[in-house]
Amino acid sequence: MKKFLAFANLCLCLSFFATLQAQNITPKYGITLCGAEFGEHNLPGKINEDYTYPTTTDIDYFVSKGVDLIQLPIKWERVQRNLGDALDETELSYITTFIDECNSRKINVTLVLQNFGRYNKNCIEYIVGESEVTAWHLKDFWMKMALALIDKTNIYAYSLMAEPSHMNSCIWLNTLQYVINGLRVVDKKTTLLIEGNNYSNASTWLAFNDDLKILKDPSNKLLFNAHCYFDNDFSGRYKKVFIEDGANEFTGIERVKPFVEWLKINKLNGFIGEFGIPKNDQNWFTVMNNFLDYIHTNKIGGCYWAAGQWWKDYPLSIQPESFNDQPQLKLFSKYFNKNKDLTNPSATQIWTRLFNQSNYKSLRLNKV
Repeated sequence: MKKFLAFANLCLCLSFFATLQAQNITPKYGITLCGAEFGEHNLPGKINEDYTYPTTTDIDYFVSKGVDLIQLPIKWERVQRNLGDALDETELSYITTFIDECNSRKINVTLVLQNFGRYNKNCIEYIVGESEVTAWHLKDFWMKMALALIDKTNIYAYSLMAEPSHMNSCIWLNTLQYVINGLRVVDKKTTLLIEGNNYSNASTWLAFNDDLKILKDPSNKLLFNAHCYFDNDFSGRYKKVFIEDGANEFTGIERVKPFVEWLKINKLNGFIGEFGIPKNDQNWFTVMNNFLDYIHTNKIGGCYWAAGQWWKDYPLSIQPESFNDQPQLKLFSKYFNKNKDLTNPSATQIWTRLFNQSNYKSLRLNKV
C-alpha cells in the first residue's frame, strides 16, 4: 500500500509539473562554446595563449549534431580595454567573424558577458553599479556592442551579465533597468537575457531576484536567465559522486521549479543559460533527463554548459574526444532543432579534418 501511495503521489506530482506553463514561446536549445572567456587571471591576455575562440571545425561539429544556437562567452576587459573607450577592433573582429561563420551555417548566437558582475581594473575587481565601475559603464559597453552588431541577423540574444554575485539587489535592479533603457535607444529588436544575483541560481531566484519582475523593456523582449546545476552546493563542480551527494532523480526538477513558478506567477519568459552533468556517473543522466523533460514541458529553452577545445578533462564537457560523441550530448540532442535545411557533414569527416591539422591549438576561425 505504501508503495502504491508513493507511486500515486509521484504521478500527481508529475501531473502538476506538466500543467505548469511558464511561457508561450517556442523553447530553443543549444550549447555554450567556451574559450574566449578563458585566462581571466591574465587580462586582456594573448590570443591562443591565455584564451581562444572556437574554430570553424568546432562549429561544424555541433551543426552536424543539429545545434542551431550557440552561446559565446566573452570578457568585458578584452573587448573594451578601458572603461568608456571604443571597443577593441581586433577583439571585435574575432567576435564578428564567429557570428558570421555561424550565420553561414544557419546558427543563432547569444553573446554572453562572462564577468560575474565585475570589471577588473588594474588587477582589482570592482562591482558593477558602484562608484568605480558604474551602471553607465555597462550601458556604454552594450550600446557600443549593439551598434557594432546591428546588421547581424543571427543574434538570438545578448546576456547582459553572467552570474552576478554578492550584489546589492536594489542596485542590480537599477543597473539592469539603466542598461536596458540605454540599449533600446540603439537596438529595439534583440532579446535581452537577464541574469540575477547569487549566480543566477534557479533554486534561490525568489529570495534574491524577486524584484527583477518589475523591470521594463520598451521592446518587451526580456528573457530571465537562470542557471541550474544538480550537485549539493549548486556549483556545477560535482565534487562528490551521486550516491554521496544527496541527490535523487528529481533533483533537477526541484532545483528549477522555484524559477519556473516565478515565471508563471509573473507572466514572464525564461531560459536556463547553464546546466550540465559529469559524464562518468549514469545517475546524473536520469536527473538531467527528468530536468529537460520538465523545462521542455514548460516551454523553457536552455543551453548546455559546456563545450570548447580547451576543456580537456573537464567532466561536464561535451567537446568530442577523438571521434566519439560525449554521452551528455547524446542525451540532450533530442531537443535540438536539427538544422533541417542543412546538409550536414558527418562527425567523422569533420574530426578527420581536425586531427589532420598539426596546428589545431593555433587555429581561430580560419577555414579548416
